[in-house]
Amino acid sequence: MRTKVGLWIDHRKAVVVTVTDKGDETRLVISTVEKQHRRSGDSPMKGRYERQHVVADDSQQRTFSGHLDAYYDAVVASIGGAESILIFGPGEAKGELKKRLRRKHLSGRVAVLETVDKMTDRQIAAKVRQHFAE
Repeated sequence: MRTKVGLWIDHRKAVVVTVTDKGDETRLVISTVEKQHRRSGDSPMKGRYERQHVVADDSQQRTFSGHLDAYYDAVVASIGGAESILIFGPGEAKGELKKRLRRKHLSGRVAVLETVDKMTDRQIAAKVRQHFAE
């Protein structure tokens, strides 16, 4: 049985559409990543500024990267043993996922990497079916 996967991804969620001889199945992988981290603590404009009250930028970046790593690992696990992978989405996440697949020696399975705008789950499933029908 041939398995092909289409994947719409951004930093907040991934919609995975698996197409087999028996039909297609859609799964959703949700990320715990926040869009932008905000600094906590006093602002110099509002009061006294103390270094101890402000979280360091590198600490926030490590937290962000850790959440992204767990998210991408879940997405890679949901792809499974697909023969061919179509990756598309609006932002940087698709390129970051392709790098992750390269490190796991799965980049040869990526057929297409495409930039598209936001789409509904039905539009995503239709695009994947159309791509693999050709």
